[in-house]
Amino acid sequence: MASESSFDVVSKLDRQEVDNAVNQCAKEIAQRYDFRGVDASVSLAGDTITMEANTAERVLAILDVLESKLFRRGVSLKALDLGDKEPRPQGKLYRLVCPLKEGLSQEVAKQITKAIRDEGPKGVKATIQGDEVRVSSKSRDDLQSVIALLKELEVEAALQFVNYR
Repeated sequence: MASESSFDVVSKLDRQEVDNAVNQCAKEIAQRYDFRGVDASVSLAGDTITMEANTAERVLAILDVLESKLFRRGVSLKALDLGDKEPRPQGKLYRLVCPLKEGLSQEVAKQITKAIRDEGPKGVKATIQGDEVRVSSKSRDDLQSVIALLKELEVEAALQFVNYR
């Protein structure tokens, strides 16, 4: 009898890369001419990135710089929970708070398992285990086709495939 092969679908962040991207963004903001005198800042505290400036347009410019730094470091932009992407006035400063998303929500996990059930090869099982999805099958080729299917799937999370065995 053939043994089962499996892999896990997760959504995890590399915290060090996020921290490095925020630090690079802060350094670029401090040096750029168009950010002089606008009280611009970006900071990472726990699971939240906070951007501040004296106008809403400058806050969105900081967000653009941050997104480019995250992208260059290989961090998916789906990890930022931007909400309505509208800076809020806080006294004289405008502030945009972006929580970081990590782990698969129940809705995303259900969407993944439904896609595997509907469009994936027969004989592939997908089970939700907390904030990850375990996909198993007797055929490794079927698992490879499921990975290709999930890479094409539009979900609200950055997907990684780990523990392939």
